[in-house]
Amino acid sequence: MKKILYVGAEVMPFAATGGLGDVMGSLPASIAATGEADVRVVLPLYAAVSDVWRSQMKQEDVFYVDLAWRQQYCGVYSLQKDGVTYYFIDNEYYFKRPALYGFFDDGERYAYFCMAVMELMAHLNFYPDILHAHDWQSALSVVYLNCIYRNRPGYGGIRTAFTIHNIEYQGIYDFAILGDVFALGENEHSLMDHSGCINLMKAAIECADRVTTVSPRYAEEIRTAEYAHGLEHCLNRNVHKLCGILNGIDYSYYNPETDPAIAASFTPTRMAGKTKNKTAMQKEVGLPEQKDIPLLAVISRLASHKGLDIVAECIWDIVANNDIQLIILGKGEPRYEQLFTDLESAYPDKVKALITYDRDLSKRIYAATDIFLMPSKSEPCGLSQMIASRYGAIPVVRETGGLYDSIKPYWVDGDKICGNGFTFANYSSYELQECTETAIALWNDAPARKKLVRKIMETDFSWKTSAEKYLELYAEL
Repeated sequence: MKKILYVGAEVMPFAATGGLGDVMGSLPASIAATGEADVRVVLPLYAAVSDVWRSQMKQEDVFYVDLAWRQQYCGVYSLQKDGVTYYFIDNEYYFKRPALYGFFDDGERYAYFCMAVMELMAHLNFYPDILHAHDWQSALSVVYLNCIYRNRPGYGGIRTAFTIHNIEYQGIYDFAILGDVFALGENEHSLMDHSGCINLMKAAIECADRVTTVSPRYAEEIRTAEYAHGLEHCLNRNVHKLCGILNGIDYSYYNPETDPAIAASFTPTRMAGKTKNKTAMQKEVGLPEQKDIPLLAVISRLASHKGLDIVAECIWDIVANNDIQLIILGKGEPRYEQLFTDLESAYPDKVKALITYDRDLSKRIYAATDIFLMPSKSEPCGLSQMIASRYGAIPVVRETGGLYDSIKPYWVDGDKICGNGFTFANYSSYELQECTETAIALWNDAPARKKLVRKIMETDFSWKTSAEKYLELYAEL
C-alpha cells in the first residue's frame, strides 16, 4: 500500500482561509476512501484549531528542530478522521497567532514547519513513498528533502509532488536571510535564485519530481507571461513535470439534500425546496419575496482579478434594465465595497450588499440563487462555480483556468441539452453583460430552465474523478 504524506499550511475543518484549505481537507480523504493508500496530512497547530479538535488529539512525540542557529521545540499531535491521520506541528512561538498568515516572519515560520516535517519522519518512523506539498508555505519541504535529507537513511526513496494553487504567491525573500532563516548555503544559491531574490516556489518546481496545478487550463496558462507572475521560463523549462488536475468539492459538506445550513432540502428531481430557500433568503436580507424573478449572486473576495472591474462597468445597466434581484457577499477592496453599497442604496428593492464573509450564510445564498456570476480575470480552479452548480444556480463565468474546465457553454441540440452554464471568452464588460442577460432570458423560460438546472445539478464535481487522476500520478512516481 502506498504511503502518502500531504504537507499544507491549512486544512479544513481545522484551520483554513480559502481554497487551499478546502482541497487539503477533501483530497486526502478522497484518496484514503479508495483503500489504495495510507494517507497522512501534516499542518501547523494554529491557535485557530478549536478545543473540539484538540480534545481528540494524541501526543505522538516531542523533539527539537534545528533551523540554522535556532533550536526550536516541536510537539507532534495526531488525530484520526475519515480514514486519514492528521499530524499537527505544535510550536506556540510560531503558530499561536491571531491569524494564519500575514506576519513579518512568515518565511521563518514556514521554514521551521517544513524542517519539522522532515524531522517528523524519522521520529515517527514514517517515511512516505510520496511527499505531496502544496503552495509556497510548504515548498521548502521539497527543497530540504533534496538538499539536506536525501542521503540519510529512510529518505532516499521518497518521491515528491508540488501543487501550485495560486502562482501569484511565491514566497519571495531577500538573499540576506538564505542562511540565517532558511538554513541553506551558497551551494543552494542558484536553486533558490529568481530575479535576484529567494523564490521558494521556483525552488520547489526545480526540485519536485512532478508539478501539478489545480486545473488543466491553468497548467497551460501559467506557461505564459500573462499568468505566470514571472515564473513562465522556470515552468517551461520543467514542462515535462507539469500537469493540471481539476479540483473537486466535498459532496457531503455541499449537499442540498442534507445541508443543515439551508432553509429547505432539494434535489435535481425535487426542486420545491429551491424556491423555499429563495424566499427565505429574500426575507432574511429584506428583499421583496418574489418567486418569479431571477435572483443573481456574487460570492467573492472583492478584488479586480475576480472580475470586479468589469462587473463595475456593467452592473448598473444589468440591475436597471432587468427585472431581477442581486445579492453580493464578500469583502475586499474599498472601491468595490462602496460600489455595491451605492448600488444597494440606489435600488433597495433589487440589491443587497453583504460586506462580510460567513460560510453558512454563503451556503444559504448558494441554495437561494438562480444565476451565479463569476467573471474572473484569472482563476486557477475556482470552487464557487462548482458549489453554485451543486445548489442549482446557473453559472455565468469567464473562460479561464478551472472555470473553462468545469463550465461549458449552454446550447441545445434537438432535445439534448449541451453544456452546463453560460461562458464568455474575452475579459470584457460587454460580453459579461450579454452573457448575463442571456442567462436571465433562459431563466424566464421555465421549461428550458428546468432542463438546464437539472443538467447543472447532475454534473459531477465530486473528488472521485480527481482522486483517480492523482492516484495515477502517484503510481507513475
